[in-house]
Amino acid sequence: MRKAPPAQQLLDTALQMAQAGLNKGTSGNASMRLDDGFLITPSGVPAEQLSTQSMVYMDWTGQAEAGKKPSSEWRFHRDILQARPEVNAVVHCHSMFATTIACLARDVPPFHYMIATVGGDTIRCAPYALFGTQALSDVAVSALQDRNACLLAHHGMIALGKHLPQALAMAVEVENLCEQYWRLLQLGEPALLTPDQMREVHAQFKGYGQWGR
Repeated sequence: MRKAPPAQQLLDTALQMAQAGLNKGTSGNASMRLDDGFLITPSGVPAEQLSTQSMVYMDWTGQAEAGKKPSSEWRFHRDILQARPEVNAVVHCHSMFATTIACLARDVPPFHYMIATVGGDTIRCAPYALFGTQALSDVAVSALQDRNACLLAHHGMIALGKHLPQALAMAVEVENLCEQYWRLLQLGEPALLTPDQMREVHAQFKGYGQWGR
């Protein structure tokens, strides 16, 4: 099956993020790697008003194509793609439960074995930094070391993938885990899986479905 052009893939992902409830209004953004740079959603445009022509090409120096304004978060998209050659897609959202937990500025611990899908025993929460800044990009890249997703304190979530559908699936999984964790916190601190138990999970995940590594 022939792949859609990059701009269409990115538009489809932005629409799917809104349909899944991961973003509302103009919040959130997504990007995908190209041979000589990357394509990113524009700044301040609601998903329903986007088109393939809205998508913004940027080179690795941070220069955007003339006449277009990229998402204010382009820095962490560029820096993540440069730091992680195996990653070809980045999605960022302000989904309800991931953002709620991020506002506690705490990591999500191994309360459920599916935490392993992010690549470690926790979903890390990066320290707070002002949106759109290099400082935010720096803490995001650090929190994503050996991880496929992270929270951003008092902000939202970033999820990565080899392609846009995988990055979107990761965002959906993290949002689901954050909702479960939030519900557990209403009852108290949950019991956690041990490091040995999580090692078994990681071993079991090798080669398993889309989460296999």
